[in-house]
Amino acid sequence: MIRIKSDKIVLTDSLFDGYVYIENGKILEVSKEEKAADEICDFTGKYVAPGFIEIHCHGGAGCEFAGSAEDIVNAANFHFEHGTTSICPTISAAPFGVMTKALDSFEKALESPALKGTLVGLHFEGPYLSKNQVGGQNPDAITPPVKEEYEPLLREKGKFVARWSYAPENDFDGSFAKALTDAGVVPSAGHTDATYTDMVRAFESGCRLVTHLYSCTSTITRKGGFRILGVLESAYLNDDMYVEIIADGKHLPPELIRLILKIKGRDRVCLITDSLAVAGIAKDGEEVETLGTRFFVEDGVCKLLDKSAFAGSIATADRLIRVLTKEVGTSVIDAVYMMTKVPAEVMGLKNKGLLKKGYDADIVVFDENINIEKVFAAK
Repeated sequence: MIRIKSDKIVLTDSLFDGYVYIENGKILEVSKEEKAADEICDFTGKYVAPGFIEIHCHGGAGCEFAGSAEDIVNAANFHFEHGTTSICPTISAAPFGVMTKALDSFEKALESPALKGTLVGLHFEGPYLSKNQVGGQNPDAITPPVKEEYEPLLREKGKFVARWSYAPENDFDGSFAKALTDAGVVPSAGHTDATYTDMVRAFESGCRLVTHLYSCTSTITRKGGFRILGVLESAYLNDDMYVEIIADGKHLPPELIRLILKIKGRDRVCLITDSLAVAGIAKDGEEVETLGTRFFVEDGVCKLLDKSAFAGSIATADRLIRVLTKEVGTSVIDAVYMMTKVPAEVMGLKNKGLLKKGYDADIVVFDENINIEKVFAAK
């Protein structure tokens, strides 16, 4: 048994002064009582929080999640060192066959003894997106949903897919979202020009999440003088809709994050990195290509070559907590909540995201400047 001591144990609504006891990868209890243990860890003065849960990330340390099993493990382990104990490897839009090859690598990665954290399941970001909201995706790969493609995949390999980002306006009858929901896959509205009507249909078909709000998501347009709401307004109006935000300090300014939190509240916001393979090794001005999209790194973010849009981030989860607490003005408690409890809820992870009896012992320890000191994993 391991005993962890801290005066800053991060719970959902407070900082707790006491102990966390873990054994065989599970949390035995969080209490004031000091008990005997085989291993004693004193982190007094440091934050002890649930392990971060990242549901939108393309890679890191030079490794693509769309690559080999070894690449997947290496990228996941890189993010683990920054506090991410559970991760959804994200595959960018590409020809369908290219994207689904990642499933074979993912299966092998699950069995790797070198894997430090938990691979939740793949996140397909495409290819069923909007060409009008392509962002850093490959426009040549984008198509409407093709039933002959996704139905066999969901039937045969659906258990390895955790979520799927798509453009609801192209899912005319909601059948794609329904197929995902029936297969236990989380539908997410992303890279989309959807209107309010499209978003209502998507919600009724099982979609409860918006992929990186304000990044490739539609807003109010006018038709014949009449204003038509987009994804942004639909997400705000629907109290039950969750949203992701790329909180790297680049994609969204602090004041916009404050607005999102003011409207949605911490219970419906997931922090994500949307980081690319160059996270951890990026050099300013370096030009890189991933799945047909070329970009370069500048000002701490990935940009398209013409600088018309961002292509993704180079952030890690600890940077998100740092941005929220140091720039946005959010409490550590709320920032951690949006990096743990909320994504666990969205993805249906029943035993992750909290420091609570019976939960997986995924734990991260960090200081006042959000420098990671120690990471524990349930496995």
